[in-house]
Amino acid sequence: MLKQRELDCKVMYEVAQVAMSEYTEKSYLNYAMYVILDRALPHVADGLKPVQRRIVYAMSELGLQSSAKFKKSVRTIGDVIGKYHPHGDAACYEALVLMAQPFSYRYPLIDGQGNFGSSDDPKSFAAMRYTEARLSAYAAILLTELADNTVNWVQNFDGTLLEPELLPARLPNLLLNGSSGIAVGMATDIPPHNLGEVADALIYLIDHPNASLEEICQIIKGPDFPTAAEIITPPQEIIAIYRSGLGTIRLRAVYHIENEAIIINHLPYQVSGAKVISQIAEQMHAKKLPLIADIRDESDHENPVRLVIVPRSNRVDYAALMDHLFATTDLQCNYRINLNVIGMNGRPQVKSLANILHEWLQFRTLTVTRRLSYRLEQLEKRLHIVAGLLIVYLNLDEVIRIIRYADDPQTTLMQNLALSATQAIAILDTKLRHLALLEENKLQLEAKQLKEEQAKLQEILSSPASLQQLIRTELVADSQKLRDGRRSPLVLRQDPQLMPDSSMAPTEPITIILSAKGWVRAAKGHDIAAHSLNYKAGDSLQTVALGRSNQLAIFYDTTGRSYVTPAYTLPSARGQGEPLTSRFNLTTAANFIGLLLGEPEQHCVLASQAGYGFIATLSDLYTKQRNGKQILSVTTDYSALAPQLLCDTITESFLVALLSSGRLLIIALTELPILAKGKGNKIIQISHNKVEPPPGKDYLRAITVIKLQQQLMLISPTKQKILSAKEWHHYIGTRGSRGAKLPPSIADSDQLMVYKQPNHQR
Repeated sequence: MLKQRELDCKVMYEVAQVAMSEYTEKSYLNYAMYVILDRALPHVADGLKPVQRRIVYAMSELGLQSSAKFKKSVRTIGDVIGKYHPHGDAACYEALVLMAQPFSYRYPLIDGQGNFGSSDDPKSFAAMRYTEARLSAYAAILLTELADNTVNWVQNFDGTLLEPELLPARLPNLLLNGSSGIAVGMATDIPPHNLGEVADALIYLIDHPNASLEEICQIIKGPDFPTAAEIITPPQEIIAIYRSGLGTIRLRAVYHIENEAIIINHLPYQVSGAKVISQIAEQMHAKKLPLIADIRDESDHENPVRLVIVPRSNRVDYAALMDHLFATTDLQCNYRINLNVIGMNGRPQVKSLANILHEWLQFRTLTVTRRLSYRLEQLEKRLHIVAGLLIVYLNLDEVIRIIRYADDPQTTLMQNLALSATQAIAILDTKLRHLALLEENKLQLEAKQLKEEQAKLQEILSSPASLQQLIRTELVADSQKLRDGRRSPLVLRQDPQLMPDSSMAPTEPITIILSAKGWVRAAKGHDIAAHSLNYKAGDSLQTVALGRSNQLAIFYDTTGRSYVTPAYTLPSARGQGEPLTSRFNLTTAANFIGLLLGEPEQHCVLASQAGYGFIATLSDLYTKQRNGKQILSVTTDYSALAPQLLCDTITESFLVALLSSGRLLIIALTELPILAKGKGNKIIQISHNKVEPPPGKDYLRAITVIKLQQQLMLISPTKQKILSAKEWHHYIGTRGSRGAKLPPSIADSDQLMVYKQPNHQR
């Protein structure tokens, strides 16, 4: 006995030996197929995933039609997870909420009452114990034919109940509301469409079964999202997407100008207004959007989306600014399209728009056929019973006697009156007073009507053309009842362009101050007393430049390299500024000596202590490199001089050159070449005679640009000398000459300046 028990246990607990690779492959494949078919992808028939289908069906079973009272969402979720969908209540409730959000679904399946989230934060909905829900009027298209044996029924997870395998949708909900999901190795992203357009396309396909995709796209021009953002993808690209089932649709926000402010009142589908504000605020904080003074969210119940952008000035180009925002924020975004659905063959596949429409028409044809066949069966059953009732009417007294006195009334009725079992049971189930009220005329009229309907149904079922005509008529009726206008306009737009930095900056007067130790700052306006500003200990004013905030500031060092940064990005003059070494990589032996601010086509004079120089345009000095750009070639014995900006034409200007040996030469500026970079031509002859005073190396000490009739100021450590136009004309010579010796009293001058007013300082 014990041995037999041991043998039975061994048989009961015998373990099958399976290779790990085979086991894992089979397990993963089963999991993948479950996720694909029973969780993530919608079916082409009703456009629903299993959880959505079960929620809609459970609500219909609870009697929550659009005309019913609202019921707590927790009650619905309890039925769903308890009867049909044994998964987490949170995930199931989130699916219910999604179907109730008008900003998520083009045609919501559920009518919600309470906090069901907002477009800024779709997941900010209240808990299920607080919200209430019922089915929407649109949901009726999925359920009205459910009781007509139109779909297959399957057992629920524990085999105690039946649930529909699909819902008999009267319209292609897959295209109307779209769907998105991620399965194993595949995903789906189907955009919503306009009900009227889709219904018209189906009607056209019924009338023209061989219609091309181009003809269909004349009716379905593109997706129709819940928001009124523009679809800016060209029609040919949309047709290509619908042909392949894959692609990207570009969406753009809609705005208008109100009281010199930009009002954004429609955002792209699934774009949060809070995120857009955050993106713009980040750019403002990084000083990349100086044209914007403020941005705020004025959205409320009456205006679900109202973002206000306040420009810094009414001279701002609104279109260019919005174009920049379209390129840098989610005000314009891409919506991926992947028409991957479970087809009528039960397999997932990426389909074209035409294939989806044709497959849905196949499903609709099958559904209507099953509905009519079921109705035909009901008619035949009723006709059979009516025929029995007519026999009862002719033999009413005998029927009553049999019912009263017979031991087995059913068998007796069948034997005496030649009735079938179905007819006999129907008679016995009828109340006696109803039998007494039977009227032959009414029964014959009912039989006639039933036969007429039977003949009509048989005619439709036997004629494919009649069946298609019935489907067409029903599509027209449903579309007329539910259709609405297109929300997402299709507009042709150019691709957005980034605004150049110079255009982004506000155009206001600005003064840039550069200190001797390379600290820089900027102040609004041109009436800044640079000498009176506060400098760090041991530091002092080097130079200033006047210009506009949208210009590029060019800094110049002793090695002849230029460095460029937008003027509007410089720190405020309220503080002591910041060192230029934090922006640029300056060599250890170099110092910043010059600053230029002007338009790209303006000219400047560049010269070295070796006495060579040339004219360059400011655009030649532009660079994006932190290491700068080598413009002027200098030797190790000499360094570059501060550049001189030309505010007038070259033909009207003279160049003043001052040597350390006290010689002065003035030449026509036209004698210098215009170069992009290089050493330049000789401006003045430098003496290499170390005996000539002052002792040491002779070099070009300073240059400036002057016009006729202007006065020239020579500044020495001890005094200043102003030369009138007549006086400095005596120093005019030819390029490359030695120049004339200055008087001993000002021979040690080390600065040149065009004299403008007695108290002018620079």
